[in-house]
Amino acid sequence: MLSTGAVVVAAALEAAVGEPPTRFHPVAWFGSLVAPLDREWARPLAVGAVGAATLPVLAAGVVAAFVAAAASVSTLLGVLAAGVALFLTTSLRRLLEAAQSVVADSESDAAAARDGLLALAGRDASALSPGLLRSAAVESAAENLADGLVASLGAFALGAVFAPLVGLPALPVAAGAAAWVKAVNTMDSMLGYRTKRVGTPAARLDDAVMWIPARVSAALLAVALAAPGSLTEARRWLGAVPSPNSGWPMGVAAAALGVRLEKPSVYVLNPDASLPDVETAQRGVRGVGVAGLLAYALAGVATWF
Repeated sequence: MLSTGAVVVAAALEAAVGEPPTRFHPVAWFGSLVAPLDREWARPLAVGAVGAATLPVLAAGVVAAFVAAAASVSTLLGVLAAGVALFLTTSLRRLLEAAQSVVADSESDAAAARDGLLALAGRDASALSPGLLRSAAVESAAENLADGLVASLGAFALGAVFAPLVGLPALPVAAGAAAWVKAVNTMDSMLGYRTKRVGTPAARLDDAVMWIPARVSAALLAVALAAPGSLTEARRWLGAVPSPNSGWPMGVAAAALGVRLEKPSVYVLNPDASLPDVETAQRGVRGVGVAGLLAYALAGVATWF
C-alpha cells in the first residue's frame, strides 16, 4: 500500500510539473558519469561491459539509500521520497507536449517542427516532409512510452511486490529498481550506436531489459486506441525495424491509426497506408497519453495487492 502511495505521488508530480530543468535533473547528472566512456578505447567492449555493469548499480544504490534514509525518519517521508524518485525516472507530459508541438507545426511551420523533433528523435529532419515529421512524432511518442514510462513503472512495481518476499524493504528496492532501469536506458541512448563499440554492452542489456516493457506498451496502446487487432497486424512489419523492441509500440500505432509510419532508409510500418495527417497524428499522441495513464493505473493496482 505504501508503494501505491509512491506511484500516486509520481503521477501527481508528472501531471503538475512534467520534468525539472535539465541542470537539476538527476538523469542528467548520471549522464555526466556516462559521458567519459564515450571515446576511443583499446578494449572498448571490456570498458563498456564494466560501465554497463557498474554505473546502473551505482545509480540504483544511491536512490535506494536516499529512500531508505527518508523512510527511517518517517513512513510518510519514505513514501514521498520513493514517489519523487519514481517521478524522476519517468517522463510522459513532456513527451506528449513535444510530440503534439511537432504535429501542430508540421503544416504551418515546418522549420519549427524540424527543430522540435530534435527533442524527440535522433534523426536528420532537414529533408522530412510534413507527413514524415508527423510520422516521426507518432513513432517517437509510441517508442518512448516504453522507454520513458512503462519500463520504470514496471521495475518499481516488481521491486515493490517481490522485495518483501525476500525480507527486503519495498520502497527502497522499488525505487532502486526504477533507477537501475532508467540508468540502463540512459546509457543505451548515449552510447548504443553501431559506431560506438563501447556502447554495445549497454545496448544489449537495454534490449533485454526493454523486451517486456515494449510489449506491454504495445498492448496498452492497443487498448487506448480501441484496436485490439493491431497487435496481430503489427507482427507483419516487425522484421523491418532494427530494434527487437521498439517495433512493437510503433507497429501497433501504425495499425491502430491506419497510417504509414516511416523512418526513411531504415523501416516502413504499414507500407500500403498513407502518412498521417494532422488529425490522425494528434489522435495517436493522445492515445499514447491514455496508454500512459493506464500504465500508472496498472502500477498502482500491482503495488496495492
